[in-house]
Amino acid sequence: MSRSRTVQAVLLASVAVLVTACGGGPDGAGGTSQAAGAPASGIPDTAAIVQGVQKDAQLSDGLPANVKQAGLHLASNLQSAPNNFYAADGKTPIGYEVDLAKAIAAKLGVTVTHQDMAFGSLITSLQSGRIDLTMAGMNDTKARQQQIDFVDYFTSGITIMIRKGNPDGITGPDTLCGKNVAVVQGTSHQKFATEQSAKCTQAGKPAITVTATDSDNQNQNQLRTGRVQAILNDLPSAVYISRTAGDGKFFEVVPGEPIDGGPYGIGVNKANTALRDSVQKALQALIADGTYGKILQAWGVEQGAIKEAAVNGGS
Repeated sequence: MSRSRTVQAVLLASVAVLVTACGGGPDGAGGTSQAAGAPASGIPDTAAIVQGVQKDAQLSDGLPANVKQAGLHLASNLQSAPNNFYAADGKTPIGYEVDLAKAIAAKLGVTVTHQDMAFGSLITSLQSGRIDLTMAGMNDTKARQQQIDFVDYFTSGITIMIRKGNPDGITGPDTLCGKNVAVVQGTSHQKFATEQSAKCTQAGKPAITVTATDSDNQNQNQLRTGRVQAILNDLPSAVYISRTAGDGKFFEVVPGEPIDGGPYGIGVNKANTALRDSVQKALQALIADGTYGKILQAWGVEQGAIKEAAVNGGS
């Protein structure tokens, strides 16, 4: 991951109050919904999108026999909104990754069950055969490809979050020169801000004042009060915070490609090429028929959409 798991836990705590009154169907049933029929703030109702996925018999035939019988057993670290997290009931997994997993399973004609697992245990559990897949905002990297295979499904990277209406005129990394920028201590965001500040001074522009804190909450408070002009965050988190904080009235994300972007990948045991290829083909079919795009758009993270579900496409 490009960010620490601690940071993601803090993010979940900050948005927990925003997922009240939401619900969802059981794994395999498709989508997230709310009993009253209207989605809670920041929680889209994606049930119709996922339930509309039709089984592809040919793709289903390519699945390993055990998956055909028992369905997909997928593990995530369920604490990272909007990727994957728990609904207000504390037990229903929701998020755009959850919806994509359900759509892939539906295309393959099987069910999918989610297991909450420590991020550090995902790869070893996959290698040991305890689970079939991982989908947890895990970066597809060459180092990890030595251990498992990946089917890429999303592009993430560093994103600039600013105050609503962009009063400080920040349009990209070059406009951060001379600004106060908040990051979380020890993340890739801090490293990028330091490097960007050096580029500013080399170009004869003012340096960036980098404020490193222990949490996103601190950074958001500083941005709201004007003590900093921008926050650096991962794309999905920044988009979700911008949509939910203050009912979307506090922050916005600077448009453009993620900075230092790279793919998230669905992890598969390297020995299970049949499952890997089936998942890749199912995801590619969802991209082609528009289901993939609709899910990402519903969660507001279409900025990270991919056009091709590559196998081991990370660097």
